[in-house]
Amino acid sequence: MATAAEWLLDRPIRILLIVVLAWLVSRVLRRAVSRFVTTIASSPTDPRLQSLRERGPGRLLIEETASQRAAARAETIGLVLRSIVGAVVWTVAALMILGQLDIDLAPLIAGAGIGGIALGFGAQSLVKDFLSGLFMLIEDQYGVGDIIDVGDATGTVEKVSLRSTTLRDVYGTVWHIPNGEILRVGNYSQLWSRALIDVEVAYDTDLDLARGVIQRVADELWEDPEWGGDELMERPEVWGVQSLGASSVALRLVVKTEPSQQWAVERELRLRLKKALDEAGIEIPFPQQTVWFRNQGEHPPTPPPDPASVRTHELAQTHDEGEADA
Repeated sequence: MATAAEWLLDRPIRILLIVVLAWLVSRVLRRAVSRFVTTIASSPTDPRLQSLRERGPGRLLIEETASQRAAARAETIGLVLRSIVGAVVWTVAALMILGQLDIDLAPLIAGAGIGGIALGFGAQSLVKDFLSGLFMLIEDQYGVGDIIDVGDATGTVEKVSLRSTTLRDVYGTVWHIPNGEILRVGNYSQLWSRALIDVEVAYDTDLDLARGVIQRVADELWEDPEWGGDELMERPEVWGVQSLGASSVALRLVVKTEPSQQWAVERELRLRLKKALDEAGIEIPFPQQTVWFRNQGEHPPTPPPDPASVRTHELAQTHDEGEADA
């Protein structure tokens, strides 16, 4: 048994030393975490981003927005690491203090182990969500403002936490997705995006002429200060014939754009292409169908007509004429 003097003098001093030591260790580790977080927040621009900025005519990302995103990401990581450091240090200190009070730790450790196992089974999904969220933040897979595809939902990221990600899709629906349920992520907003348009023309169209018109329209967009200086990163290219369809030939036009701007660029290009193709007399074909009606009781069988002499009519008009004959 411990003497009264030991209880009154020795052990309180030991407990005080344990508390002071735990405080010092926690403070040192927290400061190290803060330095690590500062390093992440002030890290230089990704070399790939810098290279793309130098190649493009305008900005790729707003520097202020990029730095704010890096700072928010670093702060979240720092918060998690500081919480882990504090929990570990003070848990060890508490066990050491209990040992100084002659409290048998074996039953406590055994009970904590059983409770931990039960809690682990009950909170598997929660732990999975937090771990997935932590690695997602460390790897910077996406951030607030990015447009991502997670399989079941596609939309703009409105909130990111360790447990879940909040998206808003194009219809305004808000999706709350646990991070542990996200098996794959497609990010439309990282580094750069690409506008892709397949322009379909009729088979009898002069492809060189059509390609020239498409390239001219794309070059005009590139030289437009409103678009080429802010939205486009590289001069548009016409790759050539992409496919041979049932009634048309598809010519592919591609444009490298700033992140998340590919849809706006595609809409503007389609508008300009439609006007330019109409002015050049180039037909944009659409599916057509020829239908023949014949009354078997009134007319003898006749051989099928020569396709070269058949004029194609729209389905609705042919149907009306067939009803009139009947």
